[in-house]
Amino acid sequence: MKNIKVIAFDGDDTLWVNEPYYQETETQFCNLLTAYLPEEEIRKVLFQTEIENLSLYGYGAKGFTLSMMETALKISENRLEPAVLQEIIRLGKTLLDKPIELLDGVQSVLASLQNRYELVLATKGDLLDQERKLFKSGLNPFFHHIEIMSNKKEDDYEKLLHHLDIEPEEFLMVGNSLPSDIIPVVKLGGFGIHVPYHTTWQHEEVARHNLDTKYYREIEELSEIPELLSHE
Repeated sequence: MKNIKVIAFDGDDTLWVNEPYYQETETQFCNLLTAYLPEEEIRKVLFQTEIENLSLYGYGAKGFTLSMMETALKISENRLEPAVLQEIIRLGKTLLDKPIELLDGVQSVLASLQNRYELVLATKGDLLDQERKLFKSGLNPFFHHIEIMSNKKEDDYEKLLHHLDIEPEEFLMVGNSLPSDIIPVVKLGGFGIHVPYHTTWQHEEVARHNLDTKYYREIEELSEIPELLSHE
């Protein structure tokens, strides 16, 4: 990692809390529909609906809300009362308006790195939603560049590297998701630091890959990053 020029950080569940809010909303959603199916079955139908809709809606609270509405209609066989549909819409709006809770050590880590590296926010999701989160976080001054991505595959990172005018070996990605933040970057020849979060959307869960430790590290806290880089 000696040649690193740019460090990119994921947003959701890397810099600020995100997935627990989704799980809380999902539980409230299931409680609205227990007259139709057991909670576990409702969760399965919702997840399948989300996956089917990813190519249409992408990632984020708006797509999640539409998937909840579709799931409710599916489970109820279109017999859903308007009041329940209205409550689902309210859940979606509440999710969009959640406060931003920064994870431990975020500001101090970014402050310690910003004079040594070019810092980038590379986060995935709905443009307006992610812009809102960044504004609420107060972290914008730390970043030289903001990249809100509809997806995080190898070609998406290739476009980002081209835009930043750097080579893969000059790029380090920090995030909580192996399939979105780490594996695509390492495959390109870049570096990744995985910071697992205690709660992960099941779509982002993958079996452990045998990644070359020359390009990949796993740490428990963001606060470990400055020291880790100083020893590379």
